[in-house]
Amino acid sequence: MSEISNLVLSLADNKQLLGLRYAEWATRAPSLEADIAAAAMGLDDLGHSRVLYGCLEPLGDDPRGSDRESDPASLCALPYFDEPWTSWGQFVAANAVLDTAFTVMIGACVNGSIEVLQHRLRKMLAEERYHFLHGRSWLRSGIEGGPLEEAWLEAIAWFGPPDGDTAKLHESGALSLGPAELLARLEEQLEIKAPKRAVDWKAWDPRRRRTKPGAIDERTFGMLRGLEEKRFAPASAQKQT
Repeated sequence: MSEISNLVLSLADNKQLLGLRYAEWATRAPSLEADIAAAAMGLDDLGHSRVLYGCLEPLGDDPRGSDRESDPASLCALPYFDEPWTSWGQFVAANAVLDTAFTVMIGACVNGSIEVLQHRLRKMLAEERYHFLHGRSWLRSGIEGGPLEEAWLEAIAWFGPPDGDTAKLHESGALSLGPAELLARLEEQLEIKAPKRAVDWKAWDPRRRRTKPGAIDERTFGMLRGLEEKRFAPASAQKQT
């Protein structure tokens, strides 16, 4: 089950980082309503990541290693989340394209043959409906092209190459959709076509599901690992850890 475990871990890592990046905009969005939406969606995705991490043990092959405690590059997250977003356009592109891409993949898991994913992930599809409507609404209002193209290319890379693990999982029945079908479903949902730029599959990292090196910033990694809490803990508590 290593291929499906790696995919679920990537889903969990990306959901966790997406939730954190959403939360960073909870007081920076263009309107109060968007602030509230950013906070709510951040909490949703952080919760979803916990459910996904919880699926790894039942799958029987947890791919997480000890290096996740010290190496930011051990996380299987997309380059889009490596650094905090500096523009609202980046938020919208992630909300509309990447969040929806993850939901499309969750749907493929729910409609696949693996029972634990069928049962545990189904509720996410309903909870993600608001995320989709929010992202599509802001996308239709117009954003700069750079973040949007970047999000599309990273979503395509994340779905995997035509002959990669996602295709094999589809062939085995573990996923109800393969890479081409996942992309077509994403385009259908957003009612726009992906850019025609080709993905450099020779540079694709099958574990991290990305074509670029790099990792999340140290501050975010410290927050994920609980290092920030330890830094500000009382001296007595620090000695005990």
